[in-house]
Amino acid sequence: MQNTKRVPRWTNALSTIAPKFAYTGIHVVADFWNGKTIKDKKELEMLLYGAAKAASLTPLKLSIYKFNPQGITGVILLAESHIAVHTWPEIGYVAVDIFTCGKKAQPKKALKFFEDYLEPMKMDVKEIKRGVVKGI
Repeated sequence: MQNTKRVPRWTNALSTIAPKFAYTGIHVVADFWNGKTIKDKKELEMLLYGAAKAASLTPLKLSIYKFNPQGITGVILLAESHIAVHTWPEIGYVAVDIFTCGKKAQPKKALKFFEDYLEPMKMDVKEIKRGVVKGI
């Protein structure tokens, strides 16, 4: 059987503490407050592709929708999962989801890319281990 980029992280930092504990991916959920406003589709496209590149991820397809009168949503589908951005300019809020799997994925580098670009005054981040498997 040939491995793909979506192979679960059966070896991870937790395996040194609890060897029979693994997960399939990491989901980083971030709330950015009062930073730069994303104004158009081209800007969001650059941001999504830039974050994917920063995290060593493989883009497959991009979808962006601009709301009227304001706000924009974009998702980049990756070989390793996805990155999504949703904006609410009227309240200075940007929601970012970075879900990755595979040993080469570096979601925290994608998060740093977003942080450096958006320069939020406040940021809340949660990291979730997805597909947790015990007793392997």
